[in-house]
Amino acid sequence: MKKVVCAALAATIVLGAGSAFAEELWNPALRGVDEGLAAGALPPQGVYAINDLYMGQWKYYNGSGNANGTKLDVAVDVPILLWNPGIKILGADYAVAIAQPFDYTNVYSNATSGTGHTGTFNTVVVPGMLSWALPMDFHVKTGLTVFVDDASSSAAHPPAAGGAGAGNSFWTLAPDVGVSWLHNGWNLSADLQYDYNFEDSSTDYDSGNMIAVNYTATKAIGKWTVGLGAYQENQLEKDQSHGVDVNSTRETYGMGPIVGYDFGPVNLSATYNANLMTHNDFGGDFLNVRLIAPLY
Repeated sequence: MKKVVCAALAATIVLGAGSAFAEELWNPALRGVDEGLAAGALPPQGVYAINDLYMGQWKYYNGSGNANGTKLDVAVDVPILLWNPGIKILGADYAVAIAQPFDYTNVYSNATSGTGHTGTFNTVVVPGMLSWALPMDFHVKTGLTVFVDDASSSAAHPPAAGGAGAGNSFWTLAPDVGVSWLHNGWNLSADLQYDYNFEDSSTDYDSGNMIAVNYTATKAIGKWTVGLGAYQENQLEKDQSHGVDVNSTRETYGMGPIVGYDFGPVNLSATYNANLMTHNDFGGDFLNVRLIAPLY
């Protein structure tokens, strides 16, 4: 049980690379990044370092699900620090976390090579996570993630050399809830994050709120962990520019295998997802490699 929980550190840290094809390229929720984690649990008391290296090559799909020739190459490195101080609030374990993602983006068409750009995404602060251990090996966790308006570049403040911005020029508040069943090496989990996006005051553009859900079904066999992960992202309302709807709502779904190995204090895992369906959004396959190491 403890190994499963230790490998499930940052289930609320979901960081951004979906797309709003209109004004902002990035969604706060990095699709599928939480697959393989125990969404309802926290690690034991201590300080943990986590690093997600996320890579994808995507195409833009219209409302009919057909690619229109616009492509996106993306690579995101997400270093995370998580601290469980060993205190309880309302009977739940409490933890905080912070992350500073770095990303590379290149948006281009079949006729061009595009202009790649590297920068820093919005700083991600999790001021509180609460996890309750329930009977029959169930765990429930809730928390709040804050995406700070401090990206190095964005649609409102584009890179000097051109290309897509590294983040968003607005704040996002993202409450979440996760549920896990952790029994005899099994990890059956689901986590849901709701992204409330504040208006970009510099452009009067409002990215529609959305939900992001990650699913995990894995089994630990000795030091190995194998299983399946899936995700969905669904925009609940249209983007607005100066108070007028400017696009149709977006949705995307994916699924794929998860494999991990426990080296002792360090855990290494990889998740690969194939795109199942995408409408009005960039979609495609991705690979996420996660390293988890306790610092204290």
